[in-house]
Amino acid sequence: MTKIVFRADASSHIGSGHVMRCLTLADTLTALGAECHFICREHSGSLIEYIRGKGYCVYALEYVPPQASIAVPSVEPQLVHSAWLGSTQAQDAIECAGVLSELQPDWLIVDHYALDVQWETALQPYYRKLMVIDDLADRVHVCHLLLDQNLGRKEQDYAGLVPDYCQIFVTPQFALLRPEFAELREYSLNRRANPQLKHLLITMGGVDQPNATCQVLEAMRGCPLPADCRITVVMGAAAPWLAQVQAQAALMPWPTEVLVNIDDMAQRMADSDLAIGAAGSTSWERCCLGLPSIVLVLADNQRFISFQLDRAGAASALHLSVDWLGTLHQLIGQYFKPENLAQMSAAAAKVCDGLGAQRIGNKLYEQ
Repeated sequence: MTKIVFRADASSHIGSGHVMRCLTLADTLTALGAECHFICREHSGSLIEYIRGKGYCVYALEYVPPQASIAVPSVEPQLVHSAWLGSTQAQDAIECAGVLSELQPDWLIVDHYALDVQWETALQPYYRKLMVIDDLADRVHVCHLLLDQNLGRKEQDYAGLVPDYCQIFVTPQFALLRPEFAELREYSLNRRANPQLKHLLITMGGVDQPNATCQVLEAMRGCPLPADCRITVVMGAAAPWLAQVQAQAALMPWPTEVLVNIDDMAQRMADSDLAIGAAGSTSWERCCLGLPSIVLVLADNQRFISFQLDRAGAASALHLSVDWLGTLHQLIGQYFKPENLAQMSAAAAKVCDGLGAQRIGNKLYEQ
């Protein structure tokens, strides 16, 4: 039996996207007959129990708050996202080695902006092949397979960053989406034949650390939405601003529901006419379903995605700048017109068909 270990983290700062896309790939590989395990650090909002609830074994690495640890000067080169790890790469590798030496996986899959060639090389005795899931193209790897699911990404972006033998898979056609998105694609595209703005979906990720959801709801109160429009907000149970969002929703001029930890996101997206969401990995879910979107840039690592989506006509990018409220009102006004909704839906649908997890799963399993 093919044995696979994932190294990925979630937290109130990192968000949930890395773990969630790894879970999608794990589900695909499990259905093919693989045995999957996870290694995660116990950050606040780690999702470790959620992963276990999905039936996977999780090896938890202890999180020691910085103030509780002894300050030891590090000689490691500092990556842009080093603070996301909760330890040095060397220490993380030592902790992971204990798990990997026992499991000896066929594939180690790492999805973490704070890990690079140093960590990967230290663990080489304990895995047969390595896959890296990345979005940034900003550090060196020694992997056999690399996935970057971003629109506009090119293989050349990883020139000099991966070995010559590495297989590189880029673009959202390899995006790791749960199977229900592909299953609902035809239904979703068909219902947009005569689009009207009746149902607005707001989803800023499971955590939404900057509280963008409340900012959007407040801004929406001054928008000229149709009187019969309704709004659905989706959040994770660990979102720190959940109570404030719920209170804000009760003040909206339109019926506004706040849903928590739902398991039917694909259906919710398929039944929506316009989405306002973060410019992260959920962008590919919306594209698969042809859902017109306004994407908010909530972090620097989302700028590339938002720019490419906007350029392709698959979404309208919005930065939380001084002038963003007026721009939001203007964008929503544009989507009163059915022809604008239809045009963006068609452009979005061309970006991603939802079968990426199956494509990558088959590649891994056959090697």
